[in-house]
Amino acid sequence: MDKKMKLGLHTYTLHLWGLGQNWGIIADPRPKEMTLMQLMDKAVEWGIDGLHITGCDLESKEESRLSEVREAAKDHNLYLEYNFSLDEEFDPRLTDSIEDGIGIAEQLGADLGKLSLDIRRPRPLYGSCFHPDVMRQLCDVYDKIKKAIPLIEKTGIKLALENHTETFADEIIWLVEKINHPLVGACVDTVNSMGVLENPETAVNKLAPYAFCNHFCDHKLTRDQFGIRFHGVALGDGDIDCFKAYQTIKKLSPTDRITFEIEWDMGDDTLEVARQKELDACIRSIRYARDVLGIGK
Repeated sequence: MDKKMKLGLHTYTLHLWGLGQNWGIIADPRPKEMTLMQLMDKAVEWGIDGLHITGCDLESKEESRLSEVREAAKDHNLYLEYNFSLDEEFDPRLTDSIEDGIGIAEQLGADLGKLSLDIRRPRPLYGSCFHPDVMRQLCDVYDKIKKAIPLIEKTGIKLALENHTETFADEIIWLVEKINHPLVGACVDTVNSMGVLENPETAVNKLAPYAFCNHFCDHKLTRDQFGIRFHGVALGDGDIDCFKAYQTIKKLSPTDRITFEIEWDMGDDTLEVARQKELDACIRSIRYARDVLGIGK
């Protein structure tokens, strides 16, 4: 039977509005121009089924705040997923221990915690899959997850390990298979593999069967005399085969959710102009997901 997919939004889609995280800008964090509660109102307006949120969006991880967010999500009929990192380099608000991340997810009423491993890779990147320096870090992550298994089992929260911008698909699969627990799987990001010079289609094909969740993104490749660059764009405007990626995830992944994410490239625009363009790209991506990919139909 063909499963009906839900559509979720990763809050980083509106990072210029102060949501998601401040990526790469430690010294000058962007002000919050839209709160999580305001985004929930927008999600209902846009017909979104759920949100993939971070510690940046929460503003506080106190029990009272987590309860407030949980009740707001219920009132808006939105599912929540919690995104956290082991050692976020640029925005410490995203960093939690595995136990804390799982605990926060439970208090939010989320059924899933997505974990970035924050591996520090040696150079050169190319061909560094399973490098000894990486394996030492993966083994450390293995120990941390195994230690947290009793809590994961007690809460029933799924833990999804992401192929972040510094991790090969095979490394994530190795870790998931070594842990070998039904509540520990993957998060497949459709563009992140390019950060380690891995074919994004290959990464999606490998990770989809393990993936409890996803970051469904599109990037546009440009070339000039100095080399190549990937730009974050609205879904369908880039060089990722979104239709093929969607079909692969829908067919092979155990999830029934697509979480879209836009890494909007503001280029030479002012922050104010870029915010409006980012918001427009968000709305266009929702339309593309519904009308072109057929998500939710």
